[in-house]
Amino acid sequence: MISIGMVGAGQFAPQFAKLFKIHPDVDRVFVTDVVDGRAEDLVAAQHLDGTLEDFDAVLASDVDAVAIFTQRWTHGPLVVRALRAGKHVYSAVPMAITEDEIAAIIEAVRETGLTYMMGETSHYNPATVFARKRVAEGAFGRVFYAEGDYVHDMDLGFYAAYQYSGGEQWKRTASYPPMLYPTHSVGGVLGAIPGHAVSVSCIGVKDDRDDGVFDKEVSQFDNDFSNATALFELDNGGVVRINEMRRVGYPSHIRESRFRYFGTEASFEQLATVSVWQDKEAVHDVSDQIDTRPTMELDDPRLADVDPALRDAFVSGYAPVHDVDRLPDEFDGVPTGHEGSHHFLVDDFVRAVVDGTLPPVNAWVAARYTLPGIVAHRSALQGGVRLPVPDHGDAPEPATSTVSSRIASE
Repeated sequence: MISIGMVGAGQFAPQFAKLFKIHPDVDRVFVTDVVDGRAEDLVAAQHLDGTLEDFDAVLASDVDAVAIFTQRWTHGPLVVRALRAGKHVYSAVPMAITEDEIAAIIEAVRETGLTYMMGETSHYNPATVFARKRVAEGAFGRVFYAEGDYVHDMDLGFYAAYQYSGGEQWKRTASYPPMLYPTHSVGGVLGAIPGHAVSVSCIGVKDDRDDGVFDKEVSQFDNDFSNATALFELDNGGVVRINEMRRVGYPSHIRESRFRYFGTEASFEQLATVSVWQDKEAVHDVSDQIDTRPTMELDDPRLADVDPALRDAFVSGYAPVHDVDRLPDEFDGVPTGHEGSHHFLVDDFVRAVVDGTLPPVNAWVAARYTLPGIVAHRSALQGGVRLPVPDHGDAPEPATSTVSSRIASE
């Protein structure tokens, strides 16, 4: 059994807190948050085991693992501190926002032998799962081109989300550069096909809404790009196009991440409401394998702090393509979200810690999902110049974790 200290009790935390708490290999869950009252409210609502004063208190406690649900630009340094304090780490996306932060995480994981996992939902997106299975079967032939889009308009819940987390200065952080949050698009592509990015050219689209968001004079990140498009070269000669869009006429409440994969023998395309498998003979509608089934009502009181425009992401459940038999029985009937990913994210992290195995989105995979966007943003700032994308290689074979060793000896 392991114990977990959750850092951050915002909009995403409640569902994950519940899943951690009911997992059969987790015995205690604690919470801390910088906003007064949020940690206490989450403990009461999810029947957790208590609060901890702050992040330092989490690191000084006897919890085995830390789960980080803080603002997206804060993850890198917090992860390194937790690993150096001897804690396994689950981190919300993105992994980090600079190349140096990513390198520091990988170095810390390598030196400590601890588990790190990035909670990338698109790795478990039904379209990604479907494509991953078809790749393994060889049905695509050679996949030479793929696309990943994260199309989430600011008007559909993002203003409210930034206001919730950012307070009076929310516009400073709502200008977060799109390509520094690339994992929902990149992860859905590289989570299915072999290869990693080696170079990129990216064009950023400057915002013209003039509402104080994506305004360089306001932005904490000196950013005025609201949309960006990147073209990546892969190490195997393939090509990937990535879109990160925050001003877009698209129903992101229906499907915010979507993917296309083209091979020499077949292709697969996912649109807002239709998914098709195509070969040289015909087009096959496979939507019934990809579409998820809701797990809770949109007006459920547990979603009171979530803007109505964002709630679809919190209620979407499994699709037929998901392997639900591998999940703990305790998760049966418990709401999941982001196209069925939450249950798999929690179980994969806990299993990796307890068994001393590599999680699917380990530090090396997380770097391949995150680093391309960081370099793409730099390319956009230079007018689209083609830049090399560094790579940290494949993950080494894991050493047996101290937790699994202790369990084995009991």
